[in-house]
Amino acid sequence: MFRKLRWAVALAAVAVVLGIVTPVGARPAFAAGNPYQLGPDPTTASVAATRGTFATAELTVGGGNGFAAGKIYYPTDTSQGTFGAIAIVPGYTATWAAEGAWMGPWLASFGFVVIGIDTLSRNDYDTARGTQLLAALDYLTQRSSVRDRVDTKRLAVMGHSMGGGGAMYAALHRPSLWAAVGLAPFSPSQNLTTDQVPTLLLAGQNDTTVTPSSVQSLYNGIPAAVEKGYLELTGAGHSFPTSSNSVMMRRVIPWLKIFVDRDTRYSKFLCPSLADSTGISGYRSTCPLDVPGGGDPGPGDQVRLVGAGSGKCVDVPNQSQANGTALVVWTCNGGTNQRWTPTAAGELRVYNGAKCMDAGGGQPGTAVTINSCGGRPGQKWTVNANGTITNAQAGACLDVSGAGTADNTPVIVWNCTGGANQAWTRQV
Repeated sequence: MFRKLRWAVALAAVAVVLGIVTPVGARPAFAAGNPYQLGPDPTTASVAATRGTFATAELTVGGGNGFAAGKIYYPTDTSQGTFGAIAIVPGYTATWAAEGAWMGPWLASFGFVVIGIDTLSRNDYDTARGTQLLAALDYLTQRSSVRDRVDTKRLAVMGHSMGGGGAMYAALHRPSLWAAVGLAPFSPSQNLTTDQVPTLLLAGQNDTTVTPSSVQSLYNGIPAAVEKGYLELTGAGHSFPTSSNSVMMRRVIPWLKIFVDRDTRYSKFLCPSLADSTGISGYRSTCPLDVPGGGDPGPGDQVRLVGAGSGKCVDVPNQSQANGTALVVWTCNGGTNQRWTPTAAGELRVYNGAKCMDAGGGQPGTAVTINSCGGRPGQKWTVNANGTITNAQAGACLDVSGAGTADNTPVIVWNCTGGANQAWTRQV
């Protein structure tokens, strides 16, 4: 069964192959370890605390930005680079101030920028709430006064009840998100069978509005290739997210840390089982959670695939978007025809997700092309720890034909040999 792309090539090896040199005094693109990792080593007590190590501030957002109003909570520290961001929406008829405001400073103190919003109508359904969550992320990253504090790639959504359904809508319609959390999510307008975003779902054991079985049904619908978790809170009713709740947060924070910050120090709290099961009556997950290590690219990142033997990039010739266009290697130039986006479903997409890398039937010697994305086995790829990229259909490797090094050399699939023409590194 395919899991997410595993970007496990050692960072030092990448630097050697690509000849990357960090200018003196510049912050490296990938610092030692994980550049997104923030704060001291977590403990069971620190994760359960109501505040993390960051001092926080907040500001109010008016209407006119695609949602009614909102409040932003953010770490005041500007010395550690940018932060991942989370947009949160409350449930049906609820306001942010009455239901969700307690979460803002809590999450911000753990190193996230948070925007909590009110909806254009308190009666908005899940689709409208999801649309407004995405508008909130766009406002936060593009126009807000704290946009310089936000890493525009590392974004997540969360919501309660109808707002949880909204978070699911946002994940389905923006698969580049790095995480989604549904709190007793009511999702009348969609299922999650096409979800590509690592998704955590929480239910209250005694919730008669959104029952645990309905939340489990959403969980079961998430594809096996996507990381997911399900938590059932002991004795909790539908309103468990509407006031300060450490039982909830001590699981939500590790999920967000793992997938938004790529911080594997938090994996121990969720895998192979819960480190602290206090207040939890049921737990399921896809442990071990498959997280790109350190600063490695993950879903939503655009990367160039650079051949170890050729030093050239996988390229769509002449920037063609025609189905069936055969790929080549070409001198790396940063063009959109050399930018590939891995998805949680195992695809390699180009042109901002418009087309997928496709091995067709996958027989050795087959030209690798671009085609409309359709979830076919020929469009499923796994990046391995040794730098090879294997295709689901063929079990064969992405290969530079004849070990060529010249521009315009065809890219094919071929039996895996361990040659340099089958080893690939990636550059953000």
